[in-house]
Amino acid sequence: MAGWLLPLEEVPDPVFAQRMLGDGVAIDPTEGCLYAPCDGEVTVLQPTGHAITLRAGDGIELLMHIGIDTVQLAGAGFDPQVKVGDYVRAGDVLIRFDLDCVVCDAPSVVTPVLLIGQEGLTLTGKRGSGLVAPGEPIFTVERAGAAVEAATEIVGETATRTVVVPLAHGIHARPAAKLREVLVPFAAKVTITKGEQSADARSPVRLMTLGIKLGDTIRITAEGGRADEAAATLAALIESGMGEKADPASAPAPAPAPAPVAAPVSDEPGVLAGVTAAPGLAIGTARFFRLPELTIDPIGKGASLERARLEDGIARVVRAIEADLSHAAGPMRSILSAHRSMLDDPELLEAARAAVLDGASAGQAWRQAIRPQAELLRQNGDAHLAERADDMVDLERRVVSAIEGVQDAPLVFPEGTILLADDLLPSQVTAIDPAQVCGFATVRGGPTSHVAILAASLGIPALVAMGSALRTVQEGDTLILDAGAGTLRVAPNEAQRSEARARVNARTAALAAARAAAGAEARLADGTRIEVFANLGSVSDAERAVAAGAEGSGLLRTEFLFLDRDTPPSVGEQTAEYQAIADALQGRPLIIRLLDIGGDKPAPYLPIAAEENPALGLRGIRVGLAHPQVLEDQLRAILGVRPIGVARIMLPMIASVGELRAVRAVLDRLRGELGIGETVELGIMVETPAAAATADLLAAEADFLSIGTNDLTQYTLAMDRGNPAVASGIDGLHPAVLRLIADTCRGATAKGRWVGVCGGLASDPLAVPILVGLGVTELSATVSVVPEVKALLATLTIERARAHATAALACATAADVRRLAREFTA
Repeated sequence: MAGWLLPLEEVPDPVFAQRMLGDGVAIDPTEGCLYAPCDGEVTVLQPTGHAITLRAGDGIELLMHIGIDTVQLAGAGFDPQVKVGDYVRAGDVLIRFDLDCVVCDAPSVVTPVLLIGQEGLTLTGKRGSGLVAPGEPIFTVERAGAAVEAATEIVGETATRTVVVPLAHGIHARPAAKLREVLVPFAAKVTITKGEQSADARSPVRLMTLGIKLGDTIRITAEGGRADEAAATLAALIESGMGEKADPASAPAPAPAPAPVAAPVSDEPGVLAGVTAAPGLAIGTARFFRLPELTIDPIGKGASLERARLEDGIARVVRAIEADLSHAAGPMRSILSAHRSMLDDPELLEAARAAVLDGASAGQAWRQAIRPQAELLRQNGDAHLAERADDMVDLERRVVSAIEGVQDAPLVFPEGTILLADDLLPSQVTAIDPAQVCGFATVRGGPTSHVAILAASLGIPALVAMGSALRTVQEGDTLILDAGAGTLRVAPNEAQRSEARARVNARTAALAAARAAAGAEARLADGTRIEVFANLGSVSDAERAVAAGAEGSGLLRTEFLFLDRDTPPSVGEQTAEYQAIADALQGRPLIIRLLDIGGDKPAPYLPIAAEENPALGLRGIRVGLAHPQVLEDQLRAILGVRPIGVARIMLPMIASVGELRAVRAVLDRLRGELGIGETVELGIMVETPAAAATADLLAAEADFLSIGTNDLTQYTLAMDRGNPAVASGIDGLHPAVLRLIADTCRGATAKGRWVGVCGGLASDPLAVPILVGLGVTELSATVSVVPEVKALLATLTIERARAHATAALACATAADVRRLAREFTA
């Protein structure tokens, strides 16, 4: 095409400018004729004549799209000279068009020329901006893998590893996503084989369909550059258990796959049995939720148009998920990360794009790609993986909705609703308002599904896997949902209603009273001051914490800024986030934990070699000391928060005074460079027995100590808190853990330093009196329980708490401590 050549970024349409359809260049034409840029077959010609696709052989497909939004011209001004199936030679006329007509009636006549069959292909030698004439080269297409494949053939670089899977739940969505992440630096093609079936290791969806379970033997095969390193890295990551390691002895040898969760049966009339997904008690009115399937036209209106709609729909959902990820924490973050990874799945995307080329509409193509994969997950016999099919159904609906430009109506229900459904999707659970829905029950689903995890995090009692018996409930029936007991009582009598209502009301009244008093300073009944802070992971967390009565933040997790990205955040980006959270806290103290990464939290830009035991390897402050620029940037960012001093710094995973001194030296140097004379407190987390045993030495140089009881417990008891095989033995109220907390408080007090707790025990009502009695003066709890913790403290005296703590230290087991604690709070 004769005209002015310009880069794709200058095309006035984001679908082209952002390379959603592929890489290439654009031409602003000076004549009304489009010529074939190479030999090839016409595979797509839009009915309106404004766009054409050539297949040039060897997987190369070129799209030429005359103008922007020219489909709206309905063919006016376009005169195609070829038809689908024609073979053309370079320089043949493809389309003649009325340049004046297009200029007047379309937003732009700029014509993108794109490489759309990009698997293994790259563009090189792009010509710079300027005038071009028909027949002049504008770019070169190269098969990027050719050189690699040739080199592999010469050197024979192929590597295999055989691994026995140690993950308690096998390779499901989240582990599959982690495998994909760890392969980012490698060019080698990596496949995983189980039995006769294989899958691309970079495809989380295909990996899940293999149904890889605990104890399965799999083979990892890598071919191409750095094949041996890629295979070794993947094998080591799987063998590490990725935070879900089970005792290998517990893996069934050739045991049959577990059956899906069967619907329990109740012998009591009027009572339906289910499986507990989230504990709690609710009394309310039955209301059914049925979401109609989206209606779409299955036939496409041209491959280039439908490809653009497909890519745009996926991009919209990706942006929405990434926006949610920016402030998500806990279970929600893990689930969103798995969904985000699925949307990058190469096999899923390739299947959808192939369906478009076969004539399907964008929405139909996405359905055709994702539904068979969901069905494979349901049919593989593994109940845990079958639950992940819900995530794929959820993604199907979200992407189709984005493609079609439709939005589900907000989920609004009358107050006191107990929601009944055949099933719920994760995105629907997150849209539920707990002020309206006091519980839900589903026909299908499982106790470890993402729906169950979300219900628990929202505090909504829920039952799943209730079977078809749930459909016998009538709309408007009164229900008592006792998730703890696994029962749903239909149409209870007045005595049963009264008893349930009394239990619910007592709990509600206690919560209401706690929230009403949450704004006051936390003090014991004798006036002893105990600070109650909140653990945060986002600005929204900070806003909720202030509303709940938190007096500051005892732990800001900064990992949300560093994970799920290819490069580390800049100093400016970090400072802006920390400042926004400090502003939301309205002058209250903000304790920022330095990056706690490593172990089961990898970052692609911080290469950490595979470790046999990541929990004992490069993690916490050790990562910062191993990557000094990352550490310095984060300290510099925190020093940028105003007013100076409101942000305090906390070091994770400290095991020696030497680590504290190393960070102190960097902090003091930066303060000097920035001209900061004010004190900026530097404290440590006590998460290792070493830190607890040397608390007096650390307190001599740290400004404060905060105990991370989750890690302290696992390191003290030598039990991985992510391992279900030992989960029942992990309890922070174990006497050994309590004695280390007591040692920490004694050592800190001797040096005049305060001790806080930011781990799980600070949110446990049974643990709070003991912690206070041991000498803890600051508790940083989950936002939602801050009012309850403050209310509980108001009932204590320091004398009672100390006597209680002394009795707890004398107990022989964690069970004995909990029994004592229940009696104390009764």
